[in-house]
Amino acid sequence: MRNSVICLSLLAACAQAQQLYITTTGYDERPQCTQPAASPEYYFQPFSYSMNETVRFATSVPAPTSTQTYAPPYSEAVKHLTTKPATTTWGNWLPEQTEITATDGDDPYGQAAWSSMWQQVQLENYTTTGLYSTTVSPTPIPTSELVLPPRDYFGPTDCYNFPDDFVFGVAGSAAQVEGAVALEGRSPTILEKLVGSDQPKDYVTNENYYLYKQDIQRLAAMGVKYYSFSIPWTRILPFVLPGSPVNEQGIKHYDDLINTVLEAGMQPVVTLIHFDTPWMFVSGDDSTVRPDIGYNNGGYQNETFVDAFVNYAKIVLSHYADRVPIWVTFNEPLLYCFNFTGAQNVINAHAQVYHFYHDELKATGKMGIKFNDNFGVPRDPRNASDVAAANRFNEMQLGLFANPIFLGQQYPDSILSTLPGAKPLSHHDLSYIANTSDFFGIDPYTATVVSPAPEGIDDCAANHTAANTLWPYCVVQETQNVYGWDIGYRSESYVYITPTYLREYLGYLWNTFRYPVLVSEFGFPVFAEADKELPDQRFDTPRSIYYLSYMSEILKAILGIMRSSLGCRW
Repeated sequence: MRNSVICLSLLAACAQAQQLYITTTGYDERPQCTQPAASPEYYFQPFSYSMNETVRFATSVPAPTSTQTYAPPYSEAVKHLTTKPATTTWGNWLPEQTEITATDGDDPYGQAAWSSMWQQVQLENYTTTGLYSTTVSPTPIPTSELVLPPRDYFGPTDCYNFPDDFVFGVAGSAAQVEGAVALEGRSPTILEKLVGSDQPKDYVTNENYYLYKQDIQRLAAMGVKYYSFSIPWTRILPFVLPGSPVNEQGIKHYDDLINTVLEAGMQPVVTLIHFDTPWMFVSGDDSTVRPDIGYNNGGYQNETFVDAFVNYAKIVLSHYADRVPIWVTFNEPLLYCFNFTGAQNVINAHAQVYHFYHDELKATGKMGIKFNDNFGVPRDPRNASDVAAANRFNEMQLGLFANPIFLGQQYPDSILSTLPGAKPLSHHDLSYIANTSDFFGIDPYTATVVSPAPEGIDDCAANHTAANTLWPYCVVQETQNVYGWDIGYRSESYVYITPTYLREYLGYLWNTFRYPVLVSEFGFPVFAEADKELPDQRFDTPRSIYYLSYMSEILKAILGIMRSSLGCRW
């Protein structure tokens, strides 16, 4: 499953050279301009409007002529489950509803028990379910809507192309696009409760749950070949735990969604969990314990999490693995692992699901995991302390998961020596976890400039008090270089346009973990975009610069570092 590595020693030198500061004066030289400019000659001639503009239309994805399978169908795959789960349906928890009207209170998995979960959550500002209550039939996309935007004046100047097997597509997670959170049997997740009062809720969003057929048809008309989405655990298993019944409506929904993608000529990419952990893993947990390596309480540290997630994943895979070529187990687990136990549970659950997929189902698709990490680059690459700080930052962000999964190696020393309760994996565990990913998924939105904590990394790491805001990484994260310039053009959020650092980052991942790389998310929220008129939003120059520069560096990385890679646009 691995690809050959090309010119490792040369690539390492090139990656380092990208961030060295070479001081000079004046304007950039243009070595490609070897001929002197011609002397101008001035003359008059009759004027005419002669400017031409090429109008380009999107090329739609052709309808498929055959289908490929990657695993046995459900009728055979279900035999690999311990027991065949029962299926049932539930109703809706409607806006402003506070009372339970169902009368099946004796059924632990009945409508009353399901409604009770929503009653306990007490949704804030849940006032509408949106415009739709059933799946919308798609309408043809008018040709007038397939006119591509005018070509950017500054664009690629080379003749390089992506490999024919390059994976390029678009993505949207369930919590960000579906809506219908309390409808058709879905039960609560942490995202309905942990999002701050001042933040938009996921109750409605884009209503993709009902508009998916139209959305998929539009993507296919644009020429998109891969569509990545996530399946909410609580829409498949509202009561979450092993032995609880499966939501028949949820199973049918994603079965039809996957089939719709395939019928449109695209390929589905499915993520099993994208931040939307079932609420029951954190409900009643009013602990004020400070998270260590993680950022939010995603419930991964719950003692029942591993068995429950593996059970859920097996059910989903038994239904859909035959038609889906690429699977992601966890999205950016660091953000919601909360502590070392949570991270350890993620690694354990991921490995079990991977072995089920390849060893039991004998599936031939690809399965992996994807991480967040704003690539840490040393503030001054000539300063050994800054380099050490960047290495520590990157290994704590990635090595915690990637060392055992990709390399079969122990947790980084920085993890074991810093996090309370961190303990090394046994040789047996390392052997089981090693090589349980077919690609290295990364969401490299931007870079961050790193230098050591003022008191030094070691002293900082030993200070676990709440007052030490730099613990556990014990590095200073900035967005300016040593000369006071931002590292790139800023978005409305933390994202800066940092394409050259992206190429360096891909070199770091390739040379460190030596697996094919899936660039699984990147994007650029334009500043004050909501204040613009729709035509101005559609022209989208800042985001176009971001995408073009990132894709250009990904292409250079493929041609100069890797023979093949995977990429997915967010």
